[in-house]
Amino acid sequence: MEIAIIALILAVLLGAFILVPRHGKLAHKNKVKSTVANSKASYSKTEVMLHNKRTDCWIIIKDKVYDVTSYVEEHPGGDAILAHAGDDSTEGFYGPQHATRVFDMIDDFYIGDLQK
Repeated sequence: MEIAIIALILAVLLGAFILVPRHGKLAHKNKVKSTVANSKASYSKTEVMLHNKRTDCWIIIKDKVYDVTSYVEEHPGGDAILAHAGDDSTEGFYGPQHATRVFDMIDDFYIGDLQK
């Protein structure tokens, strides 16, 4: 009986961890980014390619540029996010491994559009 109760408590905590958005230390940084996003910055593919490291990671999803540097360490898929750092991540982003909440989260990291 005790094991069932402990398992239930752990399941509830895990569910809360997954479903509750985590803003914490990123909240201020994301507010600054949303201000930048409102200015509709535009980046060349060459410029995006320069941001290809764990400590400076930009990705492209559907011709929009996202600075996900602050999310790299939190990414549930580990270093998989770095596979396309500085490049187009559209295919990987829309893969079956992502829960639907990532589609809402990504807007927090938007910094501008990719130049055509």
